[in-house]
Amino acid sequence: MDRRHCFRISLVLLRVVCFTFFCLSFLYSPSSADEDEFKLNWRVLETPDLRLVYYDQDHSYILPHLARCFENTMGYYRSFFEYEPSEEVTILLQDFDDYGYAGTSTIPNNYITLGIEPFEYVYETCPTNERFNWVISHEMLHVVASEKAVGMDEFYRRVFFGKVVANSEDPWSLVYSYLTNPRRYAPRWYHEGIAVLFETWLAGGIGRALGGYDEMVFRSMVRDSSYFYDVVGLESEGTTIDFQVGQNSYLYGTRFMSYLALNYSPEHVVDWVNRTPGSKASFSGQFKKVFGRSLDDEWSRWIDWEHRWQNANLATIHQYPATPMRPIMDQALGSVSRGYYDATSRKFYAAVNYPGQFAHIAAIGIDDGSIEKICNVRTPALYYVSSVTFDEEAGKIYFTTNNGKSWRDLNCVDVETGKITELIENFRTGDLCFNQADKSIWGVQHHNGISRLVRIEPPYNDWKNIRDVMIMPYGQDIFDLDVSPDGKRLTCSRIEITGRAQLIELSVPNLMEGDVSYKVLYEFAKTAPANFVFSRDGRYLYGTSYQTGVSNVFRWNFDREEMEAVSNCDTGYFRPCPLSEDSLIVMEYTGSGMLPVSIPVRTIEDVASVSYLGNEVYKRHPVVEEWKLGSPREVNLDSVTTYHGKYSKWKNTSLASAYPIVDSYRDYTVIGVRFNFMDPVGLQRAMLKLAYSPGGNNLPDDQQPHIMFEYETWPWTVTAGWNRSDFYDFFGPTLTSRKGYYGTAGYENYIIADRPTYLEYDIFLGHFGNLDELPFAQGVLATYDQYTTGSAGLEYRSLGKTIGGIEKERGIKTGGEYIGNYVNNTYFSALRGYLTYGFLTPIDHSSIWLRGDAGYSWGDPDDTFANFYFGGFGNNYIDHGEFKQFREFIRYPGIEISSLGGTNYSRLMLEWALPPLRFERLGFPWVYITWMGTSLFTTGIVTSHGSEERQRELINLGGQIDYRLVWMSGLDMTFSLGYAAAWEQDRRLQTEFMISLKIL
Repeated sequence: MDRRHCFRISLVLLRVVCFTFFCLSFLYSPSSADEDEFKLNWRVLETPDLRLVYYDQDHSYILPHLARCFENTMGYYRSFFEYEPSEEVTILLQDFDDYGYAGTSTIPNNYITLGIEPFEYVYETCPTNERFNWVISHEMLHVVASEKAVGMDEFYRRVFFGKVVANSEDPWSLVYSYLTNPRRYAPRWYHEGIAVLFETWLAGGIGRALGGYDEMVFRSMVRDSSYFYDVVGLESEGTTIDFQVGQNSYLYGTRFMSYLALNYSPEHVVDWVNRTPGSKASFSGQFKKVFGRSLDDEWSRWIDWEHRWQNANLATIHQYPATPMRPIMDQALGSVSRGYYDATSRKFYAAVNYPGQFAHIAAIGIDDGSIEKICNVRTPALYYVSSVTFDEEAGKIYFTTNNGKSWRDLNCVDVETGKITELIENFRTGDLCFNQADKSIWGVQHHNGISRLVRIEPPYNDWKNIRDVMIMPYGQDIFDLDVSPDGKRLTCSRIEITGRAQLIELSVPNLMEGDVSYKVLYEFAKTAPANFVFSRDGRYLYGTSYQTGVSNVFRWNFDREEMEAVSNCDTGYFRPCPLSEDSLIVMEYTGSGMLPVSIPVRTIEDVASVSYLGNEVYKRHPVVEEWKLGSPREVNLDSVTTYHGKYSKWKNTSLASAYPIVDSYRDYTVIGVRFNFMDPVGLQRAMLKLAYSPGGNNLPDDQQPHIMFEYETWPWTVTAGWNRSDFYDFFGPTLTSRKGYYGTAGYENYIIADRPTYLEYDIFLGHFGNLDELPFAQGVLATYDQYTTGSAGLEYRSLGKTIGGIEKERGIKTGGEYIGNYVNNTYFSALRGYLTYGFLTPIDHSSIWLRGDAGYSWGDPDDTFANFYFGGFGNNYIDHGEFKQFREFIRYPGIEISSLGGTNYSRLMLEWALPPLRFERLGFPWVYITWMGTSLFTTGIVTSHGSEERQRELINLGGQIDYRLVWMSGLDMTFSLGYAAAWEQDRRLQTEFMISLKIL
C-alpha cells in the first residue's frame, strides 16, 4: 500500500473518530453520567460472588436480606453441585410491575432481574413462603444448570474471551454461543422443571412441585381426555395456543422431573442436569447417558404413568358422591377474574381471556349461556385477567388494565353502553371490592415491596381520594378482599413470611379510625384460603381451598364460627359467587380453562383427599428432605461485602466476547474479528468489527480494510464505519455493503408507553463520505460522494394479538417523518407519512390489513439523493431482517430492487393474513417446525405524480408462506417462500420468486 493511500486512509479514520467523539459528547459528561443515569440513582452492593444493583433508595431496606439469601443459596449450590461461578452474578432489583417476578440469563454474563413486589396468589399457581429466599433458589438454579462449565466449555470461553451471545448479524456466533454455554440451549421446560424441583425442596416442601394447582392440571387433562404434548409438541404448540401459554413449560417440566425423581431417583435427575467431567454437552445426550433410553421414549412412558396416577386419584375422589353441577355454558373461558352476579338482568360479569379472542369484560346469561362482550381489557394478566369489582346499583364495573408486567390503571365501564372511562393512571392496586354502603372501593396496593390496604372514595378519579388504611410490614400480605353487604366488615386472606395462611375479618368503622386489629376466622394448614366472598345476607363466606388436595368450595358460618365443606369435585372449583340462597356460581377447572357452572349450597361431611406426586417422591426418596437451605440469617453480610456505593456503567463496562467473523464486500470475502463490550446490567453496550479483504489487484487498497462500530445506551445509538461489509451479502439479492465512511447518531424515546399503545419519536443525524452508491438504495449511483442527512419522526401504534396468534392481528400504526438532506452545498427536504390498519375477520387468527404510505421530496429529480426507491421482496436467501419485508415501504415484490424511483410516491397495500397452521410435532428435539403462516397481498403504487416523463403506475399481486423453525431449543428461524407479479402499462409482466431463511 503506497504512501498516498496510507494518507487517505488516515484522513478517513480521523474523520470517523472525530464524528464519533462528537456524537458521544452528547451522551456522556463526567459531571452527569454516573450521577444521573436515566435520572436514576444507580447504586450497587457487591460481594465476591454478587453484584446487587438498584436505583431507588426506598428499596435499600431489603438489600441486606436479599444479599444474605443470595449468599446462602450460592453456598449451598457451590457445595451441592460443586459449582464455582466463572463470574459474579448481577441482580437488578427493580419495581417495574405490580407483582413480583424474576428472569435469568447466563449469556453474556450471569444476570437476574428481580421484581420487589409480592408474587401472585391466584389459584396458588405459585406457592411460596419467604419470597426472596424462594425465588433466589429458583433463579440461581438456572445459573448453575446453564453456566457451569467443564472441559471444552471452559476452553471455548477462553478462546472467545467469554460467553458469546447468539447474534443474527454474525450467524457464526450461534455456533460460538453453543460451544461456550451448551446447557443454555435446552428447552424451557427443562430449565424451569429442575428449578421448580429445587425451589420446592429447598423451601422445605413449599413450592410448585408439591402444589395443588399442578396436580389439578394433569388430573383435569386425564379426566377430560385432553391431549398430552410430547417433548417437541410442548414447545412448538403447547406454549402458544393453550390459555396458559408459557406456563405449560413450568407445568410439564416440573411434572416430568418429579416423575423421574420418583421412578428413578432424585440423584438421577441431578446427574442429568449437573455439568460434570465426562457429561454430555447436549441435554438430550446426557439424558440418554443417565437414564439409558431416549428422552422421547421416557416422555411417552411418563404420559402413560400420568394417566394411571390420575385415574387412581379420580377413583379416590369418587369414593364419595360428587357435587351435582349444571354447566352455565358449554365453552370454557380460559382465564377468568372474580365474577359478579346481577339478579336484575340475570347476568354474570367477569373478565375473561381465552384463545381466539382478545381479553374482555363479558356478560354471561345465566339462563341461556349467551356471552356478550362489554369492552376489551388492555394487557390482561395470565390467570386473573384483571382485578374487577361491580357497583350493582349504578351498573358500573371498575377494572384494572396494564395487568401484565406494568403498573395497573383503574378504569370504569358502563355495562349498558360499554363506555369506558380511565380514572387513575398507575393506580397499582388490585384485589378490588366495592362497599355498597358508602360507595367506596377497597383494594391492595403494592409499592416498593410493601402491601397497603387502601380505600378510594367517589368519583374515583383523583389520587387525593385514595387513603392508606393499613400498611403491612415486609413479609405480610393480604389478598381476595370482600366487604359485607352492610358495609361494616371486611374479610380477606392473610399470608405471612412463613407461609402461614389465615382468613381474617376487620371492622370497617374501626379501620376508618385507625384501628387495624383483626380477628382470625380460620387458619389453613399448608394451603391458602382463596376468593372468600359474602353471601347476600352476610351470614356466610364462600371460598375455596386445597384442604383435601382438591380445590373445593368451603363456607364459613358466622353463627357457628366453623368452616363447612360445600363441594366434592373431580378437578377444582374456584371463585364462588352467590346465585341464590341455595346455589352458587363457581368456576370449574377444565383442560381448556375455567367453565362457569352452578352448584347447590349443601354442606357435606365426606370429601376424599388425593395423592400428590411430590409427596410420593418424598415418601419413596426421603433424601429430598435433606435438600433444605439453612437460614439466611446465618450469613455475616458485613464480612463478605466488598463495596456499597454508586454504580458506574462506564467503570463496569468490559469486553464480553471476541470472535472471528466472515463477511462479504462486493463479491469479496472479508475476514475479521468482532469485539463486544457491555456493562453487566446492560445499560450500555458497544460493538467493534475490524476486518480485512485480501482482494489482490481487483479491489482498491482503500477498500480492503473494513471497520464498523456501534454504541448503544438507551435512548441513544451511535454508529461509525468505513467500507461497511455484511455477512448476508453472500446470499443476495439485497446487498448492504458500501464503499466509504459513515457516522450516525440516533435518539429514540417515548411520549406514551402504555402497552399496547405507544407514541414514539426519533431523531437521526448521519454523514456519509467517499460514496459511489447510495447508502439507502441498492445499485443506484451516488450523484456526489458526500451526503449529510437528518430526520425527525413520530409514530403512534396500538397493536395486539390473541392467544394462539403468530403475529399482530389487529390495530393501528401511523406516523410520519421529516427528512433534511445536504448534498453538494444544497439543502433539500422530504416528507413521508404512513397509516396501517388491521382487523380480525370472523375466522380465528385471520386478519385484513390496509397499509398506506406516501412521500414527497423537494429535491431535483435528476439528483439520485432526492428520490425514493422501491422494488423486490428484499429477503436474501439467508437473512436476518424481518421475514415479511414486503410490508416495508421501500419494497415492491415483482420488480427488481430499487428499480422504481421518484421524488414523490403514494402506495396502498391490501393484505390478508390467513389463519396459521400449527404443528403438534414436526421435527426432532433439536430442530422442529412450529407453525406455517400465509399472507396474500396486492399493492398499487404511483411514483413521480404530475410528471409526464417520469410518472409510473404499477400494481402487483403476490403471496408469501412462512415456516417458523426452532433450532437448539431456543433459536428461532423462519423459512419463507414468496411469489409476486407486477403489471405496468406498456411494459411486460414482471415476476419475482423469493426463498429465504431468516436467522433469529
